[in-house]
Amino acid sequence: MGKGKIIEVINLGVAFQTRAGVVQAAKDVSFEVEAGQTLGIVGESGSGKSVTALSIMRLLPKGNCRQSGALHLHDLQSGERTALHELPEQEMSKVRGRRIGMVFQEPMSSLNPVYRCGDQVAEAIRLHLGQSDTGAKALALEWFEKVKLPDPARMHRSFPHQLSGGQKQRVMIAIAMCCNPALLICDEPTTALDVTVQKAVLDLIRELQQETGAACLFISHDLGVIGEIAHHVAVMRQGEVVEQGPVEQILQQPQHPYTQGLIACRPPIDRRLRRLPVIADFLPDKSKIKSQKSSIKNHHPYTFEEENDRVQTLLAQAPLLEVNNLSVTYPGRPPVQAVANANFKLYPGETLGLVGESGSGKTTLGRAILRLVEAGTGTVSYQGKDLLTLSSRELRPLRRDLQMIFQDPYASLNPRMRIGDAIAEPMRFHQPGLGSAKCREQVMEILETVGLGSEYYERYPHELSGGQRQRACIARALAVNPALLICDEPVSALDVSVQAQVLNLLQDLRESRGLSMIFISHDLSVIRQISDRILVMKEGRIVESGATGEVCASPQSDYTKQLLEAVPKF
Repeated sequence: MGKGKIIEVINLGVAFQTRAGVVQAAKDVSFEVEAGQTLGIVGESGSGKSVTALSIMRLLPKGNCRQSGALHLHDLQSGERTALHELPEQEMSKVRGRRIGMVFQEPMSSLNPVYRCGDQVAEAIRLHLGQSDTGAKALALEWFEKVKLPDPARMHRSFPHQLSGGQKQRVMIAIAMCCNPALLICDEPTTALDVTVQKAVLDLIRELQQETGAACLFISHDLGVIGEIAHHVAVMRQGEVVEQGPVEQILQQPQHPYTQGLIACRPPIDRRLRRLPVIADFLPDKSKIKSQKSSIKNHHPYTFEEENDRVQTLLAQAPLLEVNNLSVTYPGRPPVQAVANANFKLYPGETLGLVGESGSGKTTLGRAILRLVEAGTGTVSYQGKDLLTLSSRELRPLRRDLQMIFQDPYASLNPRMRIGDAIAEPMRFHQPGLGSAKCREQVMEILETVGLGSEYYERYPHELSGGQRQRACIARALAVNPALLICDEPVSALDVSVQAQVLNLLQDLRESRGLSMIFISHDLSVIRQISDRILVMKEGRIVESGATGEVCASPQSDYTKQLLEAVPKF
């Protein structure tokens, strides 16, 4: 239990002056966190979570930002209270890192790419603890051991690009904790990490907190993650705290419709729903977000027998795609075998889930099927043709049938091209005789199909949210009416509410267009919802396969069991 409050936020307000007017990012936000306790702040993108954290750190831009309310940091030993909102910048710079540590969402952009990881930890130690170079290096190595990095000496001399995502996040935790701060702020520290890495990071933060007694402010869009680590929860929406209380109370008996929606949006691991609920199903005024609305009556789960019958019906057909002994090796010293002897079949109308941790070979396998990376050995048969042996000219007509949705929608769209033009581009390439008026008409239809609307034709990618950009990428892939869609982590970085909308959309498209899909993800709860059968990959090899319900209920591989155990449960 806590022994006194560390941080106290009273009626915090944050407003940004923009060309479109004043945007109120936080409104009368109030909470406190005690020593040894974790407050989870949860909400969708744009709810004000990160703005609240940056306000405490005083890292918001001064030019167009107006902040009100009070921020008090308490020292339990001296009994002193520091008014953070009144501190001069010079004094505040001494608080950051020393009394308040922060772990940011994206470690690659938070770490300096030209400095070794150990030097970045040592810098904080020298600055705030006054240690010599030798002492700082020794303490940095100690912290690399505390955060359980493999081979601390090698990690100390490595650059950020030489580490995995989970390892980089551990370096960030070491930087945030090395000066024993009273308050640790974690801003989405596990977003887009593998479930196993996510669990390890959560366990690490919990252990360090117990060891140091620090208070923790943990920000996430996922209530499952919050349920794993937090003692209390504050739910934010549109800049306001709509509900807060003990974590058990919020998760088991949520009172606000928005909280109920956030909990319901998350795909369950133990069953497959006919349709995932969305936030709009729970809000009193659904007219404002009609495109998100789904039918509550469709949310009941499939029975185990229904799932099995569907799989048997699919397997009774001739396969659409056959992959035999496919291997991919990347050059290096030594060479890296990314995919080793992959064998599977995909049937018309089927969604095949491909799950595994980062580096397991999932993305490489998906790209090798489409000849986006060259395979070393094996065959990929589609319509009686081996895609791997076709010339570029022979492959071109088949590109229309085989489309891919990439993980990062922002990087997948040309920032200088309007959304409508991006969707029309593959149509013009594969249907050169299509007139501009007919092409525009079809683009408008596709935009409506993916729930965007014709008004998005003229918009640019930066004017869309993450979920809207992903819908635009789905629309572009559908523009040429493909038979096979490979979806590479299309929902991994989206809010759970937007994730539910995209998963529902993909299911609707599969049913209406007869699409076959290979759905790649590191999240077994997502795979459970979308897939008919599942392939589990580890270190380039398929270690388990079968009907999704059977694999999730009775996994045979130890690795699959490990993945299932790492999924947050509440």
